[in-house]
Amino acid sequence: MKLLEYADPDMLAIDLANKLAGELAAALMHEDRATLIVPGGSTPGPVFDDLCAADLDWSRVDVLLSDERWVPQDDPASNAGLVRSRLLVDRAAAARFLPFHVEGETPENALTALQDRVEAHLPAAVALLGMGDDMHTASLFPRADNLRLALDPHAPALVEMRAPGLEHTRVSLSARALASSLSLHVVITGPDKRAALERALNLPPQEAPIAAVLDDAVVHWAE
Repeated sequence: MKLLEYADPDMLAIDLANKLAGELAAALMHEDRATLIVPGGSTPGPVFDDLCAADLDWSRVDVLLSDERWVPQDDPASNAGLVRSRLLVDRAAAARFLPFHVEGETPENALTALQDRVEAHLPAAVALLGMGDDMHTASLFPRADNLRLALDPHAPALVEMRAPGLEHTRVSLSARALASSLSLHVVITGPDKRAALERALNLPPQEAPIAAVLDDAVVHWAE
């Protein structure tokens, strides 16, 4: 793991957006298309605000969420809404978004078809992840019902997840799918998440799921 510290969240957002854009541009120099994995939550919003204006061939970029609540895409709880409103605008409006939710289907019925679609876009050229105070990443939560499967090295790309305290069923990229990314970044802010990251370095992934993807990650942190 490599840790980069920033003077403030604004500097973090600008620098990280530049790094992501540069890595996508480099991938597109030798590949027809490049996959970008992005998280939901509030932390990546400022990064998206800067990344969306990057001067690269967004029409050749496929955007995948790291995880999603199983709700309609226009539901306020959907991560797709954040991506559409803050990343898929400006130049990035030309990117191809691949949402996970299938209208009118249960995750049990939809997951098989979604697996094939997601696998076709892996490994991702670039992945951006977040982390919660409980050391979860994507929807890989401690005590989640399918966490053991999601951490298995032979796990499918997508895993259905339920955990105590979560209002909605979620689907999440597995640790295997996330860690296969050619470049992997984690963005966190504030002292609480810095402390959680330091705890995760000494815990197994079953207790700190973020630990499953930290080995080759660059972590970006600002107070």
